[in-house]
Amino acid sequence: MQLEILYEDDHYVIINKPSGLLSIPDRHNAEIPSAAAWLRSRYPAIFILHRLDKETSGVLCFAKDEETHRYTSQLFEHRQLKKYYSGIVYGTLTHPDGRIEDPIMEHPVIKGKMIIHHKQGKPSATDYTTLESFGLFSFMRFDIHSGRTHQIRIHMQNAGHPIVCDALYGKPDPVFISSLKHRYKIGKDEEEKPMLSRMALHASQIIFTDAEGKLIDVSAPLPKDMDALLKQCRKWLKK
Repeated sequence: MQLEILYEDDHYVIINKPSGLLSIPDRHNAEIPSAAAWLRSRYPAIFILHRLDKETSGVLCFAKDEETHRYTSQLFEHRQLKKYYSGIVYGTLTHPDGRIEDPIMEHPVIKGKMIIHHKQGKPSATDYTTLESFGLFSFMRFDIHSGRTHQIRIHMQNAGHPIVCDALYGKPDPVFISSLKHRYKIGKDEEEKPMLSRMALHASQIIFTDAEGKLIDVSAPLPKDMDALLKQCRKWLKK
């Protein structure tokens, strides 16, 4: 395994986490690969600042020392940094831009799942912007103002536009080009491969000021599978 390092200095290392890789070691099986474990095998010390869902790709930031960890953890806690996400959702939103403030809590029965609950849920806010709309799908940008588990995923599900290929809050079905292109044909003995078979959510950018006053602004390019779907949408579904 080789992870892409997007940014590094004396205090931070910021990587582009691929989809399917854990952010931190599994509680029950430390042998399962994780981004944190990979970094800890290469650096004297690595401190976890935040995490991404296993299927979410993109910008993941770690500290190299305790002082930096304490400082940056406060930035996360007080929402004094910006984290932007890119995502592909099903359908076209009635309001292309807006804010979702549905409160979120853990599911009372299903472990690892969240629900919207207006009495017991914790305050949550997600700003969304539609970058492109194709009818069947929409390409979105998200700016989260709270750090609830699965926040974007549950907010978009509750809005009626779940993230594409989100098995927990939507449909796990992969996306094939045949679903976009009419009369698409493949060879007699060929099997069509999906363009996208994982959750279409990507941590695209993080922006904050370090303890020395330096602005750190790091972006991760859109993954090839999400980019491939968007290119086909522009070709076959563009209005």
